This record gives sequence, C-alpha cells and structure tokens, in this order.
Amino acid sequence: QVQLVESGGGLVQAGGSLKLSCAVSGSIFTINAMGWYRQAPGKSRELVAVITRGGSTTYADSVKGRFTISRDTANNAVYLQMNSLNPEDTAVYYCNAKIRLSPLFSERDYWGQGTQVTVSS
Repeated sequence: QVQLVESGGGLVQAGGSLKLSCAVSGSIFTINAMGWYRQAPGKSRELVAVITRGGSTTYADSVKGRFTISRDTANNAVYLQMNSLNPEDTAVYYCNAKIRLSPLFSERDYWGQGTQVTVSS
C-alpha cells in the first residue's frame, strides 16, 4: 500500500523558516510530478509548488522567491524549504505525488495526511 508521510510542520514566528519533508513508501513503478498544496481555514486547497521528475518547478505567485521545492528521486522524497514566512502562509500543507503502480496502470494522485504550519505575527 502506497503511503505519503509528511513531517516538518510546526509553529514559527513571522520571518522564520521551516522545511517540510514527504517520503513515499510502498510498491510503486514510478513517480512523476510531486508537489505541495495547502489549505487554510475556510479556503480551498491551493497549489504551492510542483516539481517534475525532470526537475522543472512551478510555484504559486504568493510564494515565489520565498519557498523552494526539491526532490530526491532515488529515495522517493520531496521537500519544501519555506523562508520569510508570514501569517498568510498558515495552513495545513499536503504532499502530493502522481504515481504509477505498474507499467500497466496510468498515474493517479496520492496525498499525504497533511501537516500544520502556523506562522505567528
């Protein structure tokens, strides 16, 4: 069974930094894009950053220049370095991976359980 396990969330003051990690476990064929999404109270889940298998990245405008996504393809992991955090970044952050379980199957989305990031002013 495929699992995505996140870590690294917590409480930080405005201007501080946090690094989120997400590790994929289970029997898989390949992982294509990996990314981070977030959902603040009363809001829809939104894309934060995505990285392709080839290393191309996409960021939400609100985090450009402050957040950096990276991945360790050999170890099926993805990271999100978050700098210059502000209270608007407070949300539950979810890891996402587009995974193919075998060459016979198309990719599908898998999600982590979410990790809370709280930025105090």
